[in-house]
Amino acid sequence: MEFFTILLSGLLGILSPAGLVIDSVAENAIRDQLEDVEQLEVRVDNAPSYQILQGKVQRVRIAGRGLFPVEALRIDTVEVETDAIAIDPERLQEGQAALEQPLQAGIRLVLKQADLNQALQSPEIAEQLRDFSVNLVSRSGAEELQRYDFIDPQVEFIGNDSAGSTALGRIRIQVILREQETQEDLQILAELGLEKTSALQLQIVEPIVRANGEPVPRQLIQPLIDGINQQLNLNNLETFGITARLLQVELTPEALNLAAFVQIRRP
Repeated sequence: MEFFTILLSGLLGILSPAGLVIDSVAENAIRDQLEDVEQLEVRVDNAPSYQILQGKVQRVRIAGRGLFPVEALRIDTVEVETDAIAIDPERLQEGQAALEQPLQAGIRLVLKQADLNQALQSPEIAEQLRDFSVNLVSRSGAEELQRYDFIDPQVEFIGNDSAGSTALGRIRIQVILREQETQEDLQILAELGLEKTSALQLQIVEPIVRANGEPVPRQLIQPLIDGINQQLNLNNLETFGITARLLQVELTPEALNLAAFVQIRRP
């Protein structure tokens, strides 16, 4: 929602009957909200061009490579194509969200394994990963996790060669949990299947977790898996007035590819 509001705020601030600079202004509005951008192209379709002053755009197409929403995280590919957009210009200028009709868009994202691992080497991202894990478990489990630092987390996308498995592929995660007081290390190795159970749900399946080479009982890791699966349910976005549906999910040894339909309803 905020992304498109920022975009249209930039569009509404220009006066160009010929419509020659709309694309570049929209591109700059997006660049200003990102830490860095390697490649970005924006195309705004609007005929007649005066409608942009009324808060109306026929279609926006965005194609980006190497986008950094935060300094450490690189998204390899972002492609967005919207349907017609209509916003109340007066409410927008007051800093309010002012959709006059639901905003609909198709989105494609590609996140490469190498970029994800590069991000995980950032202390800030590793700390966020630890905090995310703490929030998924019970109070007693959270207190236990808070005693540890996450050291050298790594992710590997691997194929799925398990007979009868419905998973799209598997994700191997390695991390060292270092006890803050004793500085003792616990080597964690997890293999998790990723499954698309519906247009609303990605799910972790068939988890295998080892600690210092020893299998961790399923009943100990299941609360964490359940917490992750709950976060992967797109129904959670309905609270924010967003409807999202997964169109395609592909996990290869190089990258995770996602295609989705998103609708943002009027506030």
